[in-house]
Amino acid sequence: GLSQYSSDPRTEWDLSTYSTRDQVLEAVRNLRYKGGNTFTGLALTHVLEQNLKTDAGARLEAEKLVILLTDGKSQDDANLAAQTLKNLGIEIFAIGVKNADEAELKQVASEPLELTVYNVLDFPLLSSLVGRLTQVLCTRIKEKSNKENAGSTVKDIPVNAGPQLSPTDLKISAVTSKSMHLTWNPPLRPPKKYRIVYYPSKGGITKEVVLDGAVSSLRLSNLTSHTEYLVSVFPIYDTVVGDGLRGVTSTLPLSSPRSLRVSELSHNSIRLSWKAAQGATQYLVLCSAAPDGAED
Repeated sequence: GLSQYSSDPRTEWDLSTYSTRDQVLEAVRNLRYKGGNTFTGLALTHVLEQNLKTDAGARLEAEKLVILLTDGKSQDDANLAAQTLKNLGIEIFAIGVKNADEAELKQVASEPLELTVYNVLDFPLLSSLVGRLTQVLCTRIKEKSNKENAGSTVKDIPVNAGPQLSPTDLKISAVTSKSMHLTWNPPLRPPKKYRIVYYPSKGGITKEVVLDGAVSSLRLSNLTSHTEYLVSVFPIYDTVVGDGLRGVTSTLPLSSPRSLRVSELSHNSIRLSWKAAQGATQYLVLCSAAPDGAED
């Protein structure tokens, strides 16, 4: 599967889209480069939410690997999103080109870093990594599979148990200019934890909250006013992430003062009065002379 990102991640094809090597190579040849910003944290969240779901072809029993290719420093918190993936047993390989930040690559990648972090000076040099990276990836998959099979207790979550593992009916209420309240119905099988991810739809910092699996509501605060937010709720189990709930809503604009009145006019002063704006702690009053002929 492959996704491209700038400020808005885009899935190019899912894990289940192609079934042969030739089909994948043809898709790569036809790929159009997406320029723009570098919101790596948002991209990693997109991969978890969209590309590693069973609907997109992710198989419960298969090892999960993410290869990040970037040519710049992230404009949001990539480390937080990467840590969430790693905590779920997803292995991250980080490849930097040109202006990539090597310290950030090392933060994002899984251990051992000598196998998972690569950095080259320009795009043509990526071809020199292909042989080694292929070998490392295949070896890591075999090692992880063998380790799990060696002491293996059979995983007790069936592959087709999606509805049992997924919450339902996300409701967003009590929306103000700075906050909103989320509630949802828990899945039939209680999760270990919930992961709530939220961010402005037009790009911005991705934030997340982790809750105990017994809780099914949350108040989000310190939001930006008059902004559309995307919200996702994921149930997290020991060996799998259930399908997430998603919602979109906008915070309210800040309230405005109303009913401006002018009184007590003199040759060099006027008195202004207005109805208060809810929540305002100060007012800024601007005054300028109107040009000749303009309405006062």
